[in-house]
Amino acid sequence: MENTHCHIVVLISGNGSNLQALIDASGASKFKVVAVVSNNPEAFGLQRATAADIPTRVVDHDDYSLRQDYDRKLIEVIEDFDPKLIVLAGFMRILSPVFVQHYQGRILNIHPSLLPAYTGVNTHQRVLDAEEKEHGVSVHFVTEELDGGPVIAQEKIDVLATDTAAQLATRVAAKEHIIYPKVVSWFAAGRLHMDADGAYMDHDKLPAGGVEIHPAAVQDSIRLP
Repeated sequence: MENTHCHIVVLISGNGSNLQALIDASGASKFKVVAVVSNNPEAFGLQRATAADIPTRVVDHDDYSLRQDYDRKLIEVIEDFDPKLIVLAGFMRILSPVFVQHYQGRILNIHPSLLPAYTGVNTHQRVLDAEEKEHGVSVHFVTEELDGGPVIAQEKIDVLATDTAAQLATRVAAKEHIIYPKVVSWFAAGRLHMDADGAYMDHDKLPAGGVEIHPAAVQDSIRLP
């Protein structure tokens, strides 16, 4: 029987815990991780991929002075695997328009905040500094605007009075490992797409905050915000 899995390439820069969550979920899902690519030759996530018999490639950003040249090489390496979806899982580089336009509507990213709040880095400490009551994680389509693409799904956590940035990071990461495989599965099943005016699921335009994943949700038990 022909393999109907959605082939994905995962881009990483470090530990690869979200990569591991995707690998673990792929056996029971409609997607398959066909390659892992990193800008960092020391990324531990490369070892995770090797342990799962997934091909790895390194495109070291230190070898390129121009971001566009790096991204063109990245495209060349990725195209060898003919993926339907590019998944950013802790890939600590800002992608140029060259890359984003090449894979328009086929790049997902996960971000540790409730977008559009707290784009960029150090989100956990910034949430604490602002005395926010809620924090969380967002999965979104990637556009040329940093962390600005249409949000597909979010999951929230309460910020406790005793929380440190490290404690928030740990709790948010646990939510990431649930929400990311779920959203990738939706894309693989043909349920998601990006249009000029936003993200769509099952042909319905998603609200600005995407789908809110209920803490007790399993499979497709979801509620819209």
